[in-house]
Amino acid sequence: MAIPARAATNMISKHIEELLEDLVHALQVPESRYEAAERSYHSVGSWLQRNGSHVQTANPQVYIQGSFQLGTVIRPISEDEEYDVDLVCELSLSKAQLTQAQVKEALGLELRAYAERFGMERPKEGRRCWTLNYADSAKFHLDTLAAIPDGPRQRLLLQRLGRPTIWAATALAVTDRENSGFYQITDDWPHSNPKGFADWFRSCMAAVFDARRRRMAMEARASVEAIPEYKVLTPLQSAIQILKRHRDVMFVGRSNEKPISIILTTLAAQAYQQETTIADALYGILGRMDQFILSKDGVTWVPNPTDLAENFADRWRKHPERERAFCEWLDQARQDFDAVA
Repeated sequence: MAIPARAATNMISKHIEELLEDLVHALQVPESRYEAAERSYHSVGSWLQRNGSHVQTANPQVYIQGSFQLGTVIRPISEDEEYDVDLVCELSLSKAQLTQAQVKEALGLELRAYAERFGMERPKEGRRCWTLNYADSAKFHLDTLAAIPDGPRQRLLLQRLGRPTIWAATALAVTDRENSGFYQITDDWPHSNPKGFADWFRSCMAAVFDARRRRMAMEARASVEAIPEYKVLTPLQSAIQILKRHRDVMFVGRSNEKPISIILTTLAAQAYQQETTIADALYGILGRMDQFILSKDGVTWVPNPTDLAENFADRWRKHPERERAFCEWLDQARQDFDAVA
């Protein structure tokens, strides 16, 4: 007997969803990697807070930002590649007394001492971060950003611009070697807000997240609070993981052009409409995500939703090939996933 058309469609949809779930499962970082990264950044935090630390009086607070914090991290394509763990070191210091260079060097001094104490390679200084490389067997490194609290100033700035201030309380002033005021005493530092961004990201999937966590609690016959947040994976997070893998494969050998994760993540979260399956989330996101790319005075913007004065695509102006690469990737992703469907 022939299967009714509606039933056949449902079976195909279910099969596609199962395949996507298997793919997402294959992309997950082993729990041991999470645990190793967590031990390492707690170790760095303890080192910075120890007696004798040059930054102890600044009450250093070290926490994860980026993909590990958002639950969108994926395995590297190659087993030889490392995991990139992004940290913030928040220091209670004053911009009225110190330059960005001095704050960054204070953190670098302690990280160099940490590396020497534990027999590690000397940390490398990047544009914003210090990079600590662990032993080859660990397969990850820590990128640590020096920052100071900047909530009140950021709230005032956003109010003057007539922009929302809901996320301003956790805003940070950060160090950036390429900033024109890097060596000057100035109130005008680059800014960021990783805690605010994480809260905003969670708000974009709150309804589906809460429903899944409740279901997991019922299945485990436990309270909702007993289900750790990191164990709840939503279609938004899964879709971002799949899109990041598609991007990684597409840009093998073209790493300088590869669309950065914060742009993919921001646009995907804005395009997400609480779809309850990975397939629906993927197609909805791919169909809508470019609607949130703006143009201001001829400059392309992907605004930080928690700080509309920050442009995640600020490098596109200097490197227009990166904007073209993003458009190329989005077109290819739409074609590929349409073909798969």
